[in-house]
Amino acid sequence: MYVDLNPIRAKMAKNLQDSDFTSIQERIHHYKSHTSSEKTKHTSQQPKQLMALGSNKHNQTIPFKLLDYLELADWSGRHIDPKKRGAISKTQPKILVELGIETAVWLEAVQNFRRQYSNFAGQPNALRQCAHQHQQSWYRGVG
Repeated sequence: MYVDLNPIRAKMAKNLQDSDFTSIQERIHHYKSHTSSEKTKHTSQQPKQLMALGSNKHNQTIPFKLLDYLELADWSGRHIDPKKRGAISKTQPKILVELGIETAVWLEAVQNFRRQYSNFAGQPNALRQCAHQHQQSWYRGVG
């Protein structure tokens, strides 16, 4: 993330999308290149030449999901560092807004968590593994 924010900190870019020659710019362009119907299915797919985003359980991945990484980078870029020249302006739309990712989807998932997932949430494989570790045959949320 330090490298992804370098163009902003050096006042060479105003936002993450304009941060030339960074992996975050490449991830954003890749994400935007999918149609809106594909975005929901393929948010974890990223450019093959970049280290994959994933989880702590996979050694060869960065332990973030794409949208979480984008949001954290955006938030971090808005922090004014007295030792650096630049930051993302407060007037600049947040990256998730810029990409058309609605907070309503997130809020719905949070507010109806128990209806959708019961006690656990995560990728189907992780839920199956967790269920197995707790001597359960399945957890709600796993298809």
